Amino acid sequence: MILLQNSILLLEYDPATDILQVRYPDLQRYHMSEIRHSLQIMVQTIRNYDVRKLLLDARTTAIEIDDEENRQLTLELAAMLSETRLVKVARVQPSDPENEARAQQNIEAARKAGALSYDVATFPTPASAISWLKA
Repeated sequence: MILLQNSILLLEYDPATDILQVRYPDLQRYHMSEIRHSLQIMVQTIRNYDVRKLLLDARTTAIEIDDEENRQLTLELAAMLSETRLVKVARVQPSDPENEARAQQNIEAARKAGALSYDVATFPTPASAISWLKA
């Protein structure tokens, strides 16, 4: 079931598996306030539906912001998600190896900051991510 669809995010929830699937938005500098707002809505939706499993699909995410701004956004999102009852977050890795390397550095920074209260794993395909979330 589609819970939210706007120009930034598409949130699809499957109550049978308790998995919320989200296509991670393109990170464009001139849309950052809208992106932050949409991510806040996503977190509020996770709270409202008491979602325990999240799939973030970053396969096609374009990143047009600098590394520091990207890291800060990751830390903010990790902190917001830690205030929910999420148990698992599965990431479908971007097709661009540079973007994936940056993402892994950002995830490690969030771990070191103590911002992750849930398990995070990265997968090459949505099917493998969903399989892990269901386990």
